[in-house]
Amino acid sequence: MNKWTRRGFIGAGLATGGVLVLGVAVRPGHRAPEMADMMTSDGEELLNLWVKIAPDNSVTAIVPHSEMGQGAQTALAQMLGDELDADWSQIRVEEAPPHKEYANHILAKGFLIGAAEIPPVLLPTVDGALLEVTQLFNLQITGGSTSVRSTGQFGMRVAGAAAREMLLQAASSAWNTPINALRTEAGYIISDSQRAPYADFAAAAAKIKPPVAPKLKSPDEFTLMGRSMPRFDVPEKTNGSAQFGIDAHVEGLLYATLQQSPVFGSNVASIDDKEALQMPGVRAVVNLGDAVAVVADGYWTAKQGLGKVKTQWESTDADGINTSDIFAQYDRDISTAIVEDDAKKHKKLGDEAGAIESAETVIEATYQVPFLAHATMEPLNATARYTEDLLEVWTGTQNPLGYQADVAEAMEMSDDQVRLTNFYMGGGFGRRSEAGVAIQAARLSREVGAPVKLIWSREEDIRQDRYRPAVTSRFVGALDANGNPTAWQNHYVQKRHPPDAALIPYAIPNLGIYDVESVTHVPFGPWRSVDHSQQGFFTESFIDELAVAANRDPFEFRRDLLKDAERQRIVLETAAEKAGWYEPTGPGEGRGIALQESFGTHVALVVDVLIESDQVSVKRIVCAVDPGLAINPDGLTSQMESGIIFGLTAALYGEINIQNGAVKESNFHDYPMLRISETPIIETHIVNSGHAPGGAGEPGTPVVAPALANAIYAASGIRVRSLPVRLPDSGGFS
Repeated sequence: MNKWTRRGFIGAGLATGGVLVLGVAVRPGHRAPEMADMMTSDGEELLNLWVKIAPDNSVTAIVPHSEMGQGAQTALAQMLGDELDADWSQIRVEEAPPHKEYANHILAKGFLIGAAEIPPVLLPTVDGALLEVTQLFNLQITGGSTSVRSTGQFGMRVAGAAAREMLLQAASSAWNTPINALRTEAGYIISDSQRAPYADFAAAAAKIKPPVAPKLKSPDEFTLMGRSMPRFDVPEKTNGSAQFGIDAHVEGLLYATLQQSPVFGSNVASIDDKEALQMPGVRAVVNLGDAVAVVADGYWTAKQGLGKVKTQWESTDADGINTSDIFAQYDRDISTAIVEDDAKKHKKLGDEAGAIESAETVIEATYQVPFLAHATMEPLNATARYTEDLLEVWTGTQNPLGYQADVAEAMEMSDDQVRLTNFYMGGGFGRRSEAGVAIQAARLSREVGAPVKLIWSREEDIRQDRYRPAVTSRFVGALDANGNPTAWQNHYVQKRHPPDAALIPYAIPNLGIYDVESVTHVPFGPWRSVDHSQQGFFTESFIDELAVAANRDPFEFRRDLLKDAERQRIVLETAAEKAGWYEPTGPGEGRGIALQESFGTHVALVVDVLIESDQVSVKRIVCAVDPGLAINPDGLTSQMESGIIFGLTAALYGEINIQNGAVKESNFHDYPMLRISETPIIETHIVNSGHAPGGAGEPGTPVVAPALANAIYAASGIRVRSLPVRLPDSGGFS
C-alpha cells in the first residue's frame, strides 16, 4: 500500500449509481473512486469517508468509532446530520472499516490543536500531516472520551456542513438560482418556487470541489444537537439481534480456551497433555510459549480439557512478590525521592515547603488504591480463520485499524492480508484496545488448520488483565491562623495518563506536585478515566481533610477556593443545591461532596450514605455535569450513571491482590460487582455552559470514591484513605 496515494479528504464527492458519497478532503485530489471499488460488493451501497446520500434520500454517517455501549455513534450522527440539515428519520450509521483512509486524523487534530484557529489556506496541509501520522500509528481508537469532543466537533460537523454547501451549489446550478436564495431543511433544498430532495443533486454535487472551511451553525441554529435522539444501537440490543464478538460464527468452527502464565512474564517449562488429548472432542493442545491452549469441538469441552493439562511454568524474579511488597516499595521510593529531592516536578507554584514550615496548622495524609481489573461482561474473545494468503478476524475492539496492523505484524503478514470484522463490545473501558487475544486465535487457527474461536474464561480475564495501577499518594497541607490553605504538597507514584490528572482547581498560593517512578511487574493498561480515577480520590479526599482541619463546611471551603474557576464553581453549587446540602441528616447518615474536571467535562457529586450495623449503604447520588454542550442529553445522563456505578463498584469492592507474583482473584465471587439492589438513586443535572463539548464516557467515574469517602467521614468520623472501603467488622475502616 502506497501511503502517498491513500490520504483521506474533507468534502470530496463521488456519484456512482445514484449514490452520493461525501468526505472531508485533507489534500487536493479525489480518492473516492479507489475507496468505492474497495467498499462495494453485490447489492451494497457505496461507502466513503464520512457521508453518503442514497437514491431514497437516506443519509449514512460513516463513523470512525466503535460502539461499546457508550452511544457515541448516535451522538456523532446527530452532529453530522444537524450540519447537513438532514431528516433524522432518514439518518443511518455505519462504523468505518479498519482501513488506512479511516485513520482518525480528526481525533489527533482535536487532541493536538483543539479549537485553535487555522487559516483556511493551511488546513489541507495540517490535515494531511495529521493523517500521515495517524496512518503511521494505525490510529482509529475509541477511548479517552474523544468521540464527541474531537471527531464530532472537528470532523462530523465539518463533514456535514461541507456536504450541505456542495448540495446547495449543485442545486443553484440546476435551478439557475443564486445560492443565497436557497435554503435546506430536513433533507430538502428549497427555493421560493421549488423543493427537491438532496438525492436529486447527488451526481452534480459529487463533482464539485469541496469547501476547505465550511460555515458551521451557531448553537441557536441547532435542530438535532442538544436533543435526546433515540440511540441506533438500542433496538437490536433489546430484541436480542445485536451481534457481539463472542457471537461470531463461521463454517467448520472449533473452539479454544487457554491458560497463561500465572506470574506475568513467565513461560511454559513443560506440559503433560496425555489425559486432555484422550477426551472426546479435544482436537489439540497447543503450547503458545507463554500460554497453553486447548482446541476442541466446543468451548465447554475445551475448558474441561484445559483442566486436565498439567503445566509447569518457569520461575521468575517476581514469584515471591505480594501486594504488601509493592506498597512497601512505593513507600520507600516516595520517601527516598523526598529525602534526596529528586522527584519529578509536575507543577510548582510559590514555595510550598517554606509555607508548610511557617504554617499555623499542618495536615499530613497518605492514600492508596489497589490494582483494578476491567471485568467487562463479555470476556476477551476473537475468532480467526487463517490461510497463507488471508487471515480473517472477527472480534470487538476499540481500535480496529491498530488491532488489524498488530495482528498482521505478529503473523508476519501484510496489512492487506488481514481482514478484520468489528462487532459490538460487551464493555471495553480501555481493555479492548490490544490485539493479544486475536493474535492467539490466529496462531491457533494456523496450528490446527481450521477457524478457531478463542474465548478467555472469566478466570483468565480477571487474572491476565492489563490493570489500573495501584498507587500511593502522600500529602502535606498547611493552613494559616484563619483556616485558609497556604500550601499543598503532593508526592505520588505511577504517573501515567493524562498528565494533568493530579492537578487541582483550588486557589492555593503555594503548591508542589511531584511524581515518583516505581516500577512493578504487573502489566498496566487504560482503565475508565485512567489516572483521574486514582487522583480524583486522592485530591478530593485531602481537600476535605483540609476543610475539616479548618473547621469549615466542605462545600463552602471548596467554593471559596474556586472564585476564579467559574465552571467548577457552578457545577459544585448545582450539585450542592440539588442535593439539599444544608438539609439535616439522621443518625448514622452522612453527606459528602467531590469535584473533578476530566476530558473537558466538569462533574460534581454529592453522595448520601447510611451506616447501620457496620454496613455502608449508598442511598442517593446527585450529579451535576457541565459538558459544555450535551449533544444528546439522555445519552450523557446514561453515561454519567454508568460511570458512577462503575466508580462505586471500584470504591466498595474493587481490589486485585498479588500473591506470590500472581493475581489472587479469579471471578465475581472474589472480585464482586455492584448489584442492582445496592445501586442508589442517581440524579443527573446537566449544566450547558456553552463551552466546547467535553467527554461523557469517563468523567462520571473519578468523583464517586472521594464523595463516598467524604460522606462516610461525615457519618462516622472515620476517614477512608485506602480503597476499597473496609467495614469495621472486617478489620476497620482504613
